[in-house]
Amino acid sequence: MSPSARTYLSQALNIMEKHSLLRHKVDWSDLRSRAYSQARGAQKTADTYGAIASALNSLGDGHSVFWEPDVAKERYGASAVGLDGLEGRSLRNGVGYISLPGVQGSQEAYDQYVRQGRDAVAKAGAAEACGWVVDLRSSVGGNMWPLLAVVGPILGDGKVGAFVDANGEESVWSIRHGSPHVDGELVGWGDNQPLAGRTRPVAVLTSRQTASAGEGVAVAFRGRPDTRSFGEQTNGVPTGNKPYRLSDGAVLVLTEVKDADRTGRAYDAPMPPDTEIANNSRPAARNRDDVLKAAQSWLRRQAACRRP
Repeated sequence: MSPSARTYLSQALNIMEKHSLLRHKVDWSDLRSRAYSQARGAQKTADTYGAIASALNSLGDGHSVFWEPDVAKERYGASAVGLDGLEGRSLRNGVGYISLPGVQGSQEAYDQYVRQGRDAVAKAGAAEACGWVVDLRSSVGGNMWPLLAVVGPILGDGKVGAFVDANGEESVWSIRHGSPHVDGELVGWGDNQPLAGRTRPVAVLTSRQTASAGEGVAVAFRGRPDTRSFGEQTNGVPTGNKPYRLSDGAVLVLTEVKDADRTGRAYDAPMPPDTEIANNSRPAARNRDDVLKAAQSWLRRQAACRRP
């Protein structure tokens, strides 16, 4: 192996050993031995990519990933994923509906997502809604903070969750003035329009595609009063990743923390909903949304949404 390739691989392995969520459970001597063996003869940094990806996979967190330079450039490009699915509308019986797809991209993309999302909440009747449906079924991952910046007023101010690292140390998520904070520091986007009156009931919709950042938002609603989840269990990676850009533009995306709800319960596996409703793929059911129907039925039974 060339000195440059060895240095590159060693730096990637050092990042994993220092920061991985499961670092206390890994035999690092064995993992390093296997990585160097796989990369034997490597001359360029690119020759070590397979060994790095294999090492990440062997950590066992199910969430860490390695992006080669071209993929990393695309992931952090100006375009955002999922803006077409960002939707707000008013349902019958005074219920507001907001759909939050995942978003991944540049800061410009996140800013656009927050602007469009906050407009969607206003369109759904932020001031008048008796309750809310928060649809996370197409929230497949990306950055959690733009999503929380949109639904902050629906969540309500206060602690809504935390990241928990390998040593049990917490970084607390909170909502203040409708916007997300970490350990008291504003993440971004400034104050959001608060919802007047008391806390509204919320139905959260999840599916097997709800993953990563989407699961983080689902966690933020866990333990919230007057809240119930509907649909299918989530994908199973309610954990937080941090990207490390390597010298040639590749990015090592490493799982470093678990998500925990406001009660302190931490998650690292699929999360079942309170009311499980399997996806019905039969032709007769394709235009029928049983999950949304069940959520609306529950909301109509809550005191805030009952009609004389």
